Amino acid sequence: MVGKDDSFKTDLKRARGHGSAHHGLGMWMAERMTAVALIPLGLWAVYSVLQLAVIGYDGAVDWLQSPVNIVLMLLTLAISFYHMHLGMRVIIEDYIEHKPSRLLWIGLSAAASLLGAALALISILKVALGGAPN
Repeated sequence: MVGKDDSFKTDLKRARGHGSAHHGLGMWMAERMTAVALIPLGLWAVYSVLQLAVIGYDGAVDWLQSPVNIVLMLLTLAISFYHMHLGMRVIIEDYIEHKPSRLLWIGLSAAASLLGAALALISILKVALGGAPN
């Protein structure tokens, strides 16, 4: 029911804070696309871990130096960290109502995801390109 005071408000003013901000679809699509991409990459990762469990350290370094394996490993890690950030952002946006706190937590989540991804990717590249000392 439209109240007496609502009759003087524009439709935009009445709707503000109660609906779409027109940025959710892109994030929703990104979440779904990363989830779909992680299905084959996750299966490949499980298969690879089972292979690596029996070949030892030197075999694992040799395995990782294969161009196909390093590209798939880097893709799996990068997409996983991005997917994690998207999921955490949705949780933060849904459950933290105080806008400054929400922005802070989204920033911290993005920083943690970026730091984790950078550390993982640099570690993989270090082993793959230079080998790791025994």
